[in-house]
Amino acid sequence: MNEKLLQYLWNFKIFKSFDFKDVAGNEIEILDFGKWNFDSGPDFLFAKIKIGELVLAGNIELHVKSSDWIFHQHAGNPEFENLILHAVYIHDVEISDFTEKNIPTLELKDYIDEKLLGKYESFLKENQFIPCSSLFSPEKVSFGFLEETLLKKLDEKSIEIEESLRRNKNNYEAVLFQNLAYAFGLKVNAQIFQQLAESLDFSVVNKIRQNLTQLEALFFGVSGWLEKPLDDDTKVWKREFDFLQAKYSITPLRFTPKFSKLRPPNFPTVRLAQFAALYHFNQNLFSQVMAAKNTEEMYRIFRTVKAGTYWDSRFNFGKISSVTGEKFLTGDFIDLLLVNAILPLKYTYQKHSDENIHDEIVDFYRSIPAEKNTVLQGWLQLGMKIENALESQAMLFHYKNFCLRKNCLNCAIGYKLLQK
Repeated sequence: MNEKLLQYLWNFKIFKSFDFKDVAGNEIEILDFGKWNFDSGPDFLFAKIKIGELVLAGNIELHVKSSDWIFHQHAGNPEFENLILHAVYIHDVEISDFTEKNIPTLELKDYIDEKLLGKYESFLKENQFIPCSSLFSPEKVSFGFLEETLLKKLDEKSIEIEESLRRNKNNYEAVLFQNLAYAFGLKVNAQIFQQLAESLDFSVVNKIRQNLTQLEALFFGVSGWLEKPLDDDTKVWKREFDFLQAKYSITPLRFTPKFSKLRPPNFPTVRLAQFAALYHFNQNLFSQVMAAKNTEEMYRIFRTVKAGTYWDSRFNFGKISSVTGEKFLTGDFIDLLLVNAILPLKYTYQKHSDENIHDEIVDFYRSIPAEKNTVLQGWLQLGMKIENALESQAMLFHYKNFCLRKNCLNCAIGYKLLQK
């Protein structure tokens, strides 16, 4: 038993019976279990109990042992002055603060199902994909859980985006640029690409985006790839970058993207070339993605984007490849951009002005195929149907924030399992 579990059982009223008696043998009727308090002070506020004919209103404090009142040094704390009940798992010592003020102590040990405690302990010790793997079934996932979880994830992401907006003086276009850079970097280069984008004044990107060569030169130059030109094309990019660096006082920092553990189509050279092409051929990119009403309209924006002709026969500078062909953005990669960069920003931008944005965003995610990774494979093995990005994003978020942290007491699925 721990205090968090005890609070959980009290809040959700999970007891074998409610014929409570305090340690002195007096019957106690709980008229209102109170409001769970997550700040300092008593665990439950605005509670109400009845002892005999006397009704008391106030706060309730819970402890695993009565003596925890002493160990936690609550005595004399004015926040605990309005206590009407001390509820404990085990009553191990009389507390003078309570006996002197006639505040009852309720021992809960005999009111709690030992099987439930064993089940919770097994959750904490479980060394499987999720703590409740042995008990989980898709039927335990309530109706609306996936939509609610996705919106919870988007609300958390919105907090990050709003902070980024503050740093960028409420410039949504600059934030979109940085978010897309992060997504283009994939897992290996996401942070580096984001740092690269944040180091650039977006107004400079806006000024030169009509010139693809200059935009490529800017991205390649700040990546440190133009110090030693290897062929005529890289010499042109080098010349353009030197000009831009002098004209716009561009930072001399270099970000050095990584190539290791990446397949050639995902090399940072190709991804930055595609990123430059995206901004060159879509002069009103932010307006376009905000106006899109469905995934087909989004796909039209991205599916024609391809790296410059230099990359038709290369994956790296100066090295001709035996694999040739135009390097368009693939469908899977576009889906990744939508899920991780475009839709969270679209949700943040429109959530205060469009009352239908929740339904629209959910429809977007529902129309995008599910990702594939080891976490989602784990859910599939437990019988979950994961067929679209709504389902995959929701279950990834839930795994990260609840299963991985063994946060079973705050989990909607864990709540159902513990009640049984």
